[in-house]
Amino acid sequence: MADQERRPASRLDAEGHRQVAPTWESLVDRQIREAMEDGRFSDLPYQGQRLALEDDTLAGEWALAYRMLKNAGVAPPWIEADKEVRGLLDRRDAILARAAGASPAGRARLRGDLERLVIQINAAIARLNAEAPTDRQHRRSLDLAAELARLEAAGR
Repeated sequence: MADQERRPASRLDAEGHRQVAPTWESLVDRQIREAMEDGRFSDLPYQGQRLALEDDTLAGEWALAYRMLKNAGVAPPWIEADKEVRGLLDRRDAILARAAGASPAGRARLRGDLERLVIQINAAIARLNAEAPTDRQHRRSLDLAAELARLEAAGR
């Protein structure tokens, strides 16, 4: 029994060769196991969740460039221009929402705000359309008369 206690543990691998305990795991496997035992993986993001993989297949040969820009916190100019347009459109929607409870004097002030904003939106849309790589990213300019009519309808 003393001989059995001194022998290192062994097992048969998939090919039937006897493996002694120190060769059961590689150096990397041992380091990972020790790190797990020490709890060094317990505070990682996405723990217990699937990793969010991004699909860059539509970017084609530009996928690496777009990923580098994203990791740097920057976007292509046409995407930044589209963000600006969306922000301005949100401001327009807020003006239209405020028109419902506004007094006649308040609606007159909102009308001026909306006129200036539509000019800004159309300028931003023109920039977007000039910078966008294809016409699929283009937006139509706003019609000032139609937007003012929406304001009047919201104020009734």
